[in-house]
Amino acid sequence: MKLLVTGGAGFIGSHLSASLVNQGHEIVCLDNFNDYYDPAIKRNNIAGLVAHKNYQLLEGDILDLPLLQKIFTGHKFDAIVHLAARAGVRPSILEPLLYERVNVQGTMHLLEMCREHGISRFVFASSSSVYGANKKVPFSESDSVDNPISPYAATKKAGELVCYTYHKLYKISINCLRFFTVYGPRQRPDMAIHKFANLIDKGKPIPVFGDGKSRRDYTFITDILQGIEAAINRCNGYHIYNLGESNTVELLYLIDLIQNGLGKKAIIDWKPDQPGDVPITFADISNARHDLDYHPQVAIEAGIDKFVQWFKNKDSVKQDIL
Repeated sequence: MKLLVTGGAGFIGSHLSASLVNQGHEIVCLDNFNDYYDPAIKRNNIAGLVAHKNYQLLEGDILDLPLLQKIFTGHKFDAIVHLAARAGVRPSILEPLLYERVNVQGTMHLLEMCREHGISRFVFASSSSVYGANKKVPFSESDSVDNPISPYAATKKAGELVCYTYHKLYKISINCLRFFTVYGPRQRPDMAIHKFANLIDKGKPIPVFGDGKSRRDYTFITDILQGIEAAINRCNGYHIYNLGESNTVELLYLIDLIQNGLGKKAIIDWKPDQPGDVPITFADISNARHDLDYHPQVAIEAGIDKFVQWFKNKDSVKQDIL
């Protein structure tokens, strides 16, 4: 199978590409290496892939329609895995128009390419952010998501809607995957686990917003890969799936796991609640279990241990990805 993976040099995309290449699939990675965080990190993510005969790296932007036309004319893809996006709740509040362009227009550009070039399978990376401050837990795909509390969340909801439109009009089979706080080796440096590890390791204070009792459904990268790969293989019709661990972890407990793993005490800098933050995320994964045979395996304690081991060696030893 030949797949286009957008955002393929990022945290999830690089792991997914490596897994698919190792299974014998042909991967074309499209990434624009923007400066949301150091582009060198992304290049390092795929350093072990670029020489593989089944892997091709293309540098470019999903907003560049002439480039997309060239790519889709030159390749016959069996499926698209669309991971490229401007990420992050808090940055989206500062730059909402940028998030709209990349996350909504960019997604429509790719769907247009599928329509024009007869590609019938599309997997879209959505987010648990679409649930907003939902008070009903766990979050189910049937819950109303009409009240997003950040531009990022709104663009992900919009992405799901345009995916449905293209499915309905053009019979493209689409699975939308709502990721719940993915972590593990290579996690983006701006995300809490990696950011906290960096600060604790350097003896610097870590910012904790609110009372530290917020809870998140943290999902280890190997479990997310299982879900994505099943969504590629079982893409028929239009579906939305939660991909989480279906377990919640309190922020202060998470910090405790990280500091114990590093063997260094966390210094907490207490901050007021942030706009756009939600008190809890919690995935009901019964649909993914039933349809995708999705069964997450990695508990937070084991996942943080794997992350910390990678973190301790990431600058000195070239490691396997998992």
